Amino acid sequence: MVESNQSHVAAIPHPGRGHINPLLNLCETMAQKNPNNLKITVIVTEEWLGLLRRFSSDESPTPPNMRFATIPNVLPAEKGRRADMLGFFKAVMTKIAQPVE
Repeated sequence: MVESNQSHVAAIPHPGRGHINPLLNLCETMAQKNPNNLKITVIVTEEWLGLLRRFSSDESPTPPNMRFATIPNVLPAEKGRRADMLGFFKAVMTKIAQPVE
């Protein structure tokens, strides 16, 4: 096995609209400043990855040392979430840990 001096960060944003974009901005900044020494994996639900890809721009590509990984959609869908915010928060606290492990 070849050892590497490259650090690896796993970033797991809270799956809410106001949380994902700031963490993505931070990860992109870190990746751009450390292209040879840092690898970043952003872990999101399958639903969120679809949303991110749908609204991403070709003018602002993801840095090559940053990638996405997904966990299954274990949370209520983004569209209907407001109807049961307590259920959403309970799901975040109880259902995300296992797929991430």
